Amino acid sequence: MGLLMTPKGDSRTQKSSQQASLEWLSAEYHDLNGDHIDILEGTPTALEFARIVQISRPVLIKRFQASSCKWSNDYLISKMGSRPISVAVTPNGCVRADAITLGPNGKLYFAEPAVEKMTMKSLLDNLSDDKASDGDAEKYYLQSQNGNVYSSRFFNGQDDSSEFETLRQDIPSDVKWCTEALDKSPEAVNVWIGDGGSISSIHSADPYENIYTVVRGQKHFTLLPPTDGWCLDERFYPHATYVRNAGDLVLQPSPEISPPIRWASILNPHLPGCTPPEAHPIHISVSENEAIYIPVGWWHHVRQSGITVALNWWYDTEMRGMSWVMLSYLRDMKDVPSGNTDNEGSKTVV
Repeated sequence: MGLLMTPKGDSRTQKSSQQASLEWLSAEYHDLNGDHIDILEGTPTALEFARIVQISRPVLIKRFQASSCKWSNDYLISKMGSRPISVAVTPNGCVRADAITLGPNGKLYFAEPAVEKMTMKSLLDNLSDDKASDGDAEKYYLQSQNGNVYSSRFFNGQDDSSEFETLRQDIPSDVKWCTEALDKSPEAVNVWIGDGGSISSIHSADPYENIYTVVRGQKHFTLLPPTDGWCLDERFYPHATYVRNAGDLVLQPSPEISPPIRWASILNPHLPGCTPPEAHPIHISVSENEAIYIPVGWWHHVRQSGITVALNWWYDTEMRGMSWVMLSYLRDMKDVPSGNTDNEGSKTVV
């Protein structure tokens, strides 16, 4: 059977050939791999991890201790002092940054958070260990990423100033067995700090092999393979950013010359019934001193319980060979409409 052939007699042959091919690939991948992920009881060797990368499926790694320090509020405040840090802020009732949001004019936007400078103490004072986030409070999430601890400049031997310079002694610049397996240094190392009100909408924008560990709290991942991308109803949305206006956060659309953002319109893929029945989401929680490997191209949606601190290492993917070509092909097989051509998109904004 050819790679993109649709089985004869299948009811999906009545749909477009593109849609039928996507659904067949999704079903075939699930038939071969199931909806589980492997769990390692300790860190792998470089050879073992190289084999994991070749298979390109998520793996949960237990007993992953990135640092021996305790990531308590007292530790973070004492280490960071009065140094200003960049924190994403979204308004009351909005628990997502970098997500699809209904604007005041009735249009849907890809909304980026306001980014405000504050001390570590101010950030932590605005976070809560309560499982239920306060819907009436603004949401704060340290998600500056792009190498907020170590960027590519560090690994290239260049000056690499960081807001988190004082935390570097407790954050390894790489994961040794990953660096050895991939024969390269990370592209970026990040620290993430949030609470139950901090949610990352589902995305597959990371062109990286991702090692993500929790050092305090717990993260909840919903993962979908690249073959399920068609289930997430990607659309193009105009860009907007939250800004302060008389003390309140308001959504400010970007100039129309800004290119639209391609983004999934399914906001709650972790909830039953929010993805098509053909989708195969995997749900996994990552606790303190555990790590998850998220392969390039995998869709992921992330929630957390209480105040959570996490670290991650992004390694550039290998773009030679067929893997990256196939990932790009899967994204381009389906036409992506505007998110504002009708009222259908708004039903996903909750």
